[in-house]
Amino acid sequence: MESREACEAKALEVASELEKSKLGEAARVVREGYEETLTYTRFPREHWRRIRTNNAIERLNREIRRRTRVVGMFPDGKSALMLVTARLKYVAESEWGSRRYLDVTLLEG
Repeated sequence: MESREACEAKALEVASELEKSKLGEAARVVREGYEETLTYTRFPREHWRRIRTNNAIERLNREIRRRTRVVGMFPDGKSALMLVTARLKYVAESEWGSRRYLDVTLLEG
């Protein structure tokens, strides 16, 4: 894990390399978008890995996809929504849903 300044320097270096390769539009996109990409660096370092990845969302999507594939076809959209809602409710009430993802105490002060 690098500092925000190191990440910014690396992004600008990539933009310069793109300009040297005559890829001016790509360099412009990197220069205009790197700050938004590095937003996670404004949080405590302990949170960086969890903020910049979407593993929890992907895991939940895989779980829902697996459950809906077992059923196959739904008679209507409402029944599919009921299955997904029931699964989300289970996750929210289970240990998986109660596990602390981020230590919020690091944001205080």
